[in-house]
Amino acid sequence: GPTALLAGTTLFLSFLIAIPFGILSATKQYSLLDYFSTVIIFFGMSLPIFFLGLVVIYIFAVRFGILPTSGMKTLGIPFSIWDRIKHLILPISVLTFYQIAPVVRYARSSMLEVIREDYVRTARSKGISERDVIYKHALRNALIPIVTLFGLSIPFIFNGAFITETIFAWPGMGRLAVGAVFQRDYPILMGTTLVTAILVLLGNLIADILYAVVDPRIRYK
Repeated sequence: GPTALLAGTTLFLSFLIAIPFGILSATKQYSLLDYFSTVIIFFGMSLPIFFLGLVVIYIFAVRFGILPTSGMKTLGIPFSIWDRIKHLILPISVLTFYQIAPVVRYARSSMLEVIREDYVRTARSKGISERDVIYKHALRNALIPIVTLFGLSIPFIFNGAFITETIFAWPGMGRLAVGAVFQRDYPILMGTTLVTAILVLLGNLIADILYAVVDPRIRYK
């Protein structure tokens, strides 16, 4: 549905952007890139998601009028992929920025911890190139804590989508749940709570499966 589209795209984009960004930030510690990532982390974890949503609506929709403010499609015109993409840009950008900050933080701290290990120093002393040391030796171990974050991110992104859908009038499960709160529609609230609980269990299951993929020492029998 609309919520799955919003949350799934956000999950994919946030990890696709944040993991390389965090890894590069760790390997180039105290560089301009590292300071920039620190600023991103600070703002991403400090700004409330509703405030960021209102800011981007004012800038891109009210001020410049280049993107729609709400809804999933433009009324009165036939369905088009480009119209759907335009309606997705603002909510996905807000939700992705909100999710990128903790992933960059985890990826950076995890890689910094791994590259200080003895086996990484041994690989460097053998004359192995820095690229191979990072991507063939250190990266896999650095990904293990991020796998946990990936599993936990699934329900958190859906929870963030509740606020985002309300701000951008996106017709999804989050907006339905918020409307149910004001209308005291308890069956709807129980249903959305059940879905959230299932997502938590699903996230933990996916994290456990990915552990075995990332770390060959872990095998489930």
